[in-house]
Amino acid sequence: MRGMSTLRVATYNIHKGVQGLGPAQRLEIHNLVHAVEQFDADLICLQEVRSHHRKLAQRFPLWPEQGQADYLLPEGYEAVYRTNALTRHGEHGNALLTRWPVAAISHEDVSDHRFEQRGLLHVKVAVDNTPVHVLVVHLGLLAAGRERQVQRLGQYLSRCVPADERLVVAGDFNDWGGRLHQPMAALDLRTFEGIRLATFPSRMPVLHLDRIYVRGLVPVHAQVPHGKAWARMSDHLPLIAEFSL
Repeated sequence: MRGMSTLRVATYNIHKGVQGLGPAQRLEIHNLVHAVEQFDADLICLQEVRSHHRKLAQRFPLWPEQGQADYLLPEGYEAVYRTNALTRHGEHGNALLTRWPVAAISHEDVSDHRFEQRGLLHVKVAVDNTPVHVLVVHLGLLAAGRERQVQRLGQYLSRCVPADERLVVAGDFNDWGGRLHQPMAALDLRTFEGIRLATFPSRMPVLHLDRIYVRGLVPVHAQVPHGKAWARMSDHLPLIAEFSL
């Protein structure tokens, strides 16, 4: 486990562990196990994670008996998962895999309308006995809705996260045009300046949808892994970043 000097954070939309459509649909959750291990991150923020899905479990004989957050868990980590969306055959939500001890857990529904169920997962971890708040988010597909969700994020932070404690907000922001940087900055949340880290679509990434914003931490380095294996596992690429404390 790293000492107090740096914190390594990854965010990844795993597309529910399945890729492709129709007869070409394939199970990727087993490959994602190795991908998550390669991050070697202190905090791994995951979106579109399933706890169960009855139809896909019948289709794929190798569908894990565990929920995907627990199945992806590297040795020595703890998993926290909360559901965002209920569907006909199952559900999905956000997860945090953490090397550091969990001190508290909360979940907030930030759905903007009934057709998109969205939530934020808040986990307080103790990094060398210092509190760090981690919020895993997956924002909506409509621009106006995303802006309202950031407003609700700000309201949640003012209620639930002390202003003098370190904060990480990571996930899939679905922010095609970069409109959320300014409202996030108004919440004193910053990301890597002047660096475009495209993560979507994974086969030919052009959009910077997956982001890590921080407060009380200093961005040091960020990277997006590329290659055929990464392009196969999800429609997003992961973002991995290091921050100085």
